[in-house]
Amino acid sequence: MPEETFRRLLDLLLAKDMDAVADLWAEHGVGEFPFAAGNSPKHLAGREEVRQYLAGYPDLMDVRDIPEVTVHHTRQPDTIVVEFTANGRTVRTGEPYQLDYIAVITVQDGLITRYRDYWSPLATATAAGTLPELLDALRADR
Repeated sequence: MPEETFRRLLDLLLAKDMDAVADLWAEHGVGEFPFAAGNSPKHLAGREEVRQYLAGYPDLMDVRDIPEVTVHHTRQPDTIVVEFTANGRTVRTGEPYQLDYIAVITVQDGLITRYRDYWSPLATATAAGTLPELLDALRADR
């Protein structure tokens, strides 16, 4: 079942339906971003925080294709590890991008209870056209 939920998430991401993506989260499900940097959150607690986080995503990134998805099943039937690639255009610049992700996803009763997303802040900021803002935030954190 985790794989079906994740594939639904990808379909909704391509449809740019961020509310429906957030609806895939359990009410108290979490989003974790261990490599987050700058102003990006490291932890989202609950469906509504996930919804707020995703709300502006289509204004930054125009995801057009997810050509590669590899799902690794774990010994826990409710948890999968997924490697995937997203292609699209940066809304700010119109430039094409390709980003690679690894996520560890736990699903119960068809809803995401934990989503650990190991994305590259540098690659994402470059793709989103927000690299200067990320660098400024990192300098401010020093």
